Amino acid sequence: MIKLAIVSPCYNEEEVLEESTTRLTALFDDLVAKKKISADSFVLFVNDGSKDRTWSIIKQLHRTNPYIKGMNLARNVGHQYAIMAGMMTAKDWSDAVITIDADLQDDLNAIEEMIDAYTQGYDVVYGVKVSRQADPMLKRLSATAFYKLQHRMGVETIYNHADFRFLSRRVLEQLSHYQERNVYLRGIIPLLGFPSTTVDDVIRERTAGTSKYTVRKMFSLALDGITSFSVKPIYGIVYLGIIFVFISILIGIYVLYSLISGTAEHGWASLMLSVWFVGGIVLMSIGAVGLYIGKIYKEVKRRPLYNVEEVLYDDQDK
Repeated sequence: MIKLAIVSPCYNEEEVLEESTTRLTALFDDLVAKKKISADSFVLFVNDGSKDRTWSIIKQLHRTNPYIKGMNLARNVGHQYAIMAGMMTAKDWSDAVITIDADLQDDLNAIEEMIDAYTQGYDVVYGVKVSRQADPMLKRLSATAFYKLQHRMGVETIYNHADFRFLSRRVLEQLSHYQERNVYLRGIIPLLGFPSTTVDDVIRERTAGTSKYTVRKMFSLALDGITSFSVKPIYGIVYLGIIFVFISILIGIYVLYSLISGTAEHGWASLMLSVWFVGGIVLMSIGAVGLYIGKIYKEVKRRPLYNVEEVLYDDQDK
């Protein structure tokens, strides 16, 4: 039996926490009865600077449910950092960690399969979505485009895998050595190189509340994933510059020919079109380079990823 920790980041999840706790408690009772996990396994809810009653509910659940532990971050740091905070805390208290969102849209039945895969020698088990029918159409289309774009950019990730995964303690120990500030766990974990496999993840609709992953946040995550693990955008700018050099040479030849033949006309249309088009390309190029410089700026400051305000974990459980 292993001592399992389920790490669940929470941001304004007051509407789903009690229902999620009920389902996780039933799951733990079942796994303990089957002798898959030890009775001192636990759920660590990480409050990521919620503005509602999320933290007060977590404290109440901790008082009444022996499985429930809590961590309160001093401010909202974002989904990836909140998961990292929970994993780095739970790794010292457990043999393995499973990360799952508090809405429990991911398939809880897959957790037992993850544990079985661990007993077969796998240190990393990814939950891979086999159906996204519970997601809105826009989210399904954007997610598909996101995974394909990452692949084209050379980012090594697991297709249709988000943040529902199993990690053994030795994987967590190695992950703790990654001190980068631009955290993108979907790209970092495959780089660790430990034996891994996948299980099917059939997602379900939320029981209450709304998803906190807006289109803007998904776009920001996609941008972080690409720029943190691939330099192909920079090469793309270089290739684009070479293309424009050739185009400018052709235009120069055409202009000389027009001047010699006397067919050149004085007008502003072509000039304005060229200025706006080239100007847009230049600004886009500067912006792409700026993204990378901005990431370097964050890395060299070496600021903490998160600040923990309070942790709920009984001493007698340690």
